[in-house]
Amino acid sequence: MGALRLIASRLGMALLTMWLLSSAVFLALRLLPGDPAALVLGDLAEERERAALRAKLHLDRPLPRQYAIFVRGMVTGDLGPSLRQPGIGAFTRVRNALPPTARLAGAAVGLGALGGVGAALLSVGPWLRRGRRWVELAGIALGATPLLALAPVATYLLAVRLRLVPLPGDPSAGAGGLLFASGLLALPLGAHVARIGRAALLELGKAPFLSVARAKGASQARVWILHALPAASAPVVAVVATQLGALLGGAVVLERLFERPGLGTLILEAYASRDLPVLEAAVIASGVLFVATQTTAAAVHALIDPRARSS
Repeated sequence: MGALRLIASRLGMALLTMWLLSSAVFLALRLLPGDPAALVLGDLAEERERAALRAKLHLDRPLPRQYAIFVRGMVTGDLGPSLRQPGIGAFTRVRNALPPTARLAGAAVGLGALGGVGAALLSVGPWLRRGRRWVELAGIALGATPLLALAPVATYLLAVRLRLVPLPGDPSAGAGGLLFASGLLALPLGAHVARIGRAALLELGKAPFLSVARAKGASQARVWILHALPAASAPVVAVVATQLGALLGGAVVLERLFERPGLGTLILEAYASRDLPVLEAAVIASGVLFVATQTTAAAVHALIDPRARSS
């Protein structure tokens, strides 16, 4: 019951946050100084052209009426057509941009989790006695290095100079480009998982059930991987879950950095072309996805770790 109450509370907070975010986006495009129609069409546009665009965007109506139309559009998934691609709905363009972003973030989650758990095992097990300190230092360095600084340097060295991997923004790179881009995105997550996983494994290192497994003749690999790792999985899963929102934001940034298709590229394109309905829909969709992933993470954490239910 405690977990259900926490999940219900987080769901209510998520809905409130989504409403506040959507309302902030609505007000930002209407109450800030300047004429949105002039912003889209330019200062040289004729007044009749501006009037026609205001009518198309419902900007000629009172603000409460505009907000009612906006809320109805949010509920029905229809904020109007794209100004850059007439005939295509704003949310349709957003839905088309979501799969590449989801693939990038999803691959990063998998690579980061596997790499972090592997690094944690190497740093506590008997396999790298002399290299444990280097594994720890590498994790600290990767976790502290900003993605915007690391990604261009790694791309230049590995893809341009050494040609070991394809350029992540090359449309013909296929799965190789996706793996390289998601690997860069996974590095901070992997470093964080490695730190948390190592701490959890060290705490369990002298647990009685591990001593029993060793006394029965189990190998060190079996002790750490089959016995200790499942017992330490709760904090690792919680870290991965809570980092999903940050990974989504990182995927949006990385897409623009490498000019890969996705939600980040769509937001920048809509801003550059003054496509207000698409910009509105894309910003709201990004915020909703972030809030949804964080809420899901809180629910997963509460189900795994009973201590989170009392917080």
